[in-house]
Amino acid sequence: MHKGSCSCGKIQYQYSGSLQEISMCHCRDCRKAQGTAFAAVSAIESSQFEITEGQKLLKTYQSSPNKIRVFCSECGSPIYSERDDKPGIKRLRLGTLDTPMQVKNKYHVFVSSKAEWYEINDGLKQYDKFRD
Repeated sequence: MHKGSCSCGKIQYQYSGSLQEISMCHCRDCRKAQGTAFAAVSAIESSQFEITEGQKLLKTYQSSPNKIRVFCSECGSPIYSERDDKPGIKRLRLGTLDTPMQVKNKYHVFVSSKAEWYEINDGLKQYDKFRD
């Protein structure tokens, strides 16, 4: 069981599935939404994800025609995103996890639009666009 929360702690969640991958997304939208060089996310099954506290504080923002970003309306912490073309899947923002995790499959996506001031030196695979 993975548990997480927003920065102010008013939103709490749990995920009963296993985390299979970590993608570091360098697209412009993720950089803007996170306020940093990239977003560390993992695709999760929506059916195994539950908001346990603070449901009413969730705020959504439609960042593109088929994608919403969900965050805490109190502190602004990003929690997850969802795409219309990937029903049943959320992309969990891993910085909100409160429990440890062990994931070996890690990679960078949208490196063609990464921040010019950030160098990727970790030896992980890199993709110019989204990895299928």
